[in-house]
Amino acid sequence: MHRYVPHLQLPPYSYVPGMHVHPLSHPDGHSYQMHPPKLATPVELRTCECFLWGIDLFNTGYYWEAHEAWEAVWQALGRGGEQADAIKGLIKLAAAGVKAREGAPIGVARHAARALELLSAADESILPIHLLAIRQLAADLTAHPDAYQNQETAPVRRIFAVAITTA
Repeated sequence: MHRYVPHLQLPPYSYVPGMHVHPLSHPDGHSYQMHPPKLATPVELRTCECFLWGIDLFNTGYYWEAHEAWEAVWQALGRGGEQADAIKGLIKLAAAGVKAREGAPIGVARHAARALELLSAADESILPIHLLAIRQLAADLTAHPDAYQNQETAPVRRIFAVAITTA
């Protein structure tokens, strides 16, 4: 699978509540005492390492970690407006992945529905990714959340066949 930020090493596990230690707050966590990067504003998503790192994480099954990477971007964008809302859609989609790993279909459907709503308002000039497949994934997650449940205790489990790619 293509990586956008290949020089960054993937963590040893993808955090799933109740399955692994918390990455930030537990001394054995893969990102213990690390702080999110401070991003310069304005943020140019096509070259923003944090945004691209979130794509790498999502595409390889690190849904919680992708959420964290994109949250830093969302905050740098001021947490409001078209571009921030589109990033929030990706955050919600990643949260649906965490809920699928937890075995929580109601959470999957709820996060996916919100992701679809936010991503439906975006176009590729706002969010430079191929949106059609991602919207279809969010719609399918909303309609069929049970189909994505995977509580296997593997360190990482990619559960979405659809990858995010840049436009």
